[in-house]
Amino acid sequence: MKILVLNCGSSSIKYQLINMANNAELLAKGLLDRIGLKDSELKHQPRGKEAYMLIQDVPDHETGIDLILKALLDPDHGVIESVEDIFAVGHRVAHGGENFSASALITDEVMKHIEEVIELAPLHNPANLKGIVSMKKLLPKVPMVAVFDTAFHQSIPQHAYMYGLPYEMYEVDKIRRYGFHGTSHKYVFQKACDALFMRQDNIKAITCHLGNGASIAAIKNGKSVDTSMGLTPVEGLLMGTRSGDLDLGALLYIMKKKNLNVEDANNLINKKSGVLGISGISYDMRDIENAAWNDGHKRAQLALDMYIYRIKKYIGAYAAAMGGVDLIIFTGGVGENGPETREAVCKGLEFLGVQFDPERNTGIRGKLELISRHDSPVKVMVVPTNEELVIAHDTLKIVAFKDNHKNQEI
Repeated sequence: MKILVLNCGSSSIKYQLINMANNAELLAKGLLDRIGLKDSELKHQPRGKEAYMLIQDVPDHETGIDLILKALLDPDHGVIESVEDIFAVGHRVAHGGENFSASALITDEVMKHIEEVIELAPLHNPANLKGIVSMKKLLPKVPMVAVFDTAFHQSIPQHAYMYGLPYEMYEVDKIRRYGFHGTSHKYVFQKACDALFMRQDNIKAITCHLGNGASIAAIKNGKSVDTSMGLTPVEGLLMGTRSGDLDLGALLYIMKKKNLNVEDANNLINKKSGVLGISGISYDMRDIENAAWNDGHKRAQLALDMYIYRIKKYIGAYAAAMGGVDLIIFTGGVGENGPETREAVCKGLEFLGVQFDPERNTGIRGKLELISRHDSPVKVMVVPTNEELVIAHDTLKIVAFKDNHKNQEI
């Protein structure tokens, strides 16, 4: 049972083809970039074969997905003989609003709901829909499943997801905290519990998804009870180019003083802020760390200090909210590959019960590993995320259930 996983952005498509019948074997993965621009690039990596690159103009997502299917079918660098080998397609969808607390089989009604919350995720949901519509045209008989970034966080209680705005703004406009990276938070939590032989329904965990986009989640007894991102992915931690938590009055003041319209303000807090805005160097934490530690760059050091401080502050806040913590998990590009960042975050958390092991942490990059002492009351782990695998599992489960139910009706 081969599942094609698609993650469609506004100008890119990431994909994986996974054979779920053979221990979730990754058959191929790739990235199509610069959709709608001249000289689009397809980077295709089939299992057991050399990587393949193609440069040509790709005007839209339908053309792009068709190109990906052709790469998967190609006699030289393909991995399947027919599109009929694709059992189902799983789509990453950024925002499901309040309609979806779990992944869903894609129907016309589901597509309508995804379209209805476009205003809550204007940068992501339109691209996700383009992928769904395109695949529906190209492979009309293949079932598809939507896996929502927001679904895992639908268990957050109302007192945690509400904003201090007039209640009517929630009732009418659905303005509330939704959270993102839910697929990643769910996966690494379950993976860590399995590795440590911990019961998921009797544990307090804090998961730190640290990358260019970053968020933290508080997970109590297997359920998300709070998360740092809000209505949009801007809230919370300092990120690559996003401001994170910001006084709304400060934003209004800036807009008035600098004569910024809404689009200008959105660009400011989403693309010009974060560690890029503070350092003036880069949005990449590797560049920030190099400049701070090797070049003595003061603004890079400030950006790094702010980045670490906010992560630590959220960990403390979530430990307080849950009445303690048993497990802290690092994942994402920085969380998995930044031993210095992990150590800096954990330094000073001894009062929570964290007994960090710097020696074990050193050199751990991109692999599952315990980085606290074995006798530490609070365990600290690095867990590589695999959102595509979660999407594939959910897709298989939902489509298989649909088929079984249909057979029972017959």
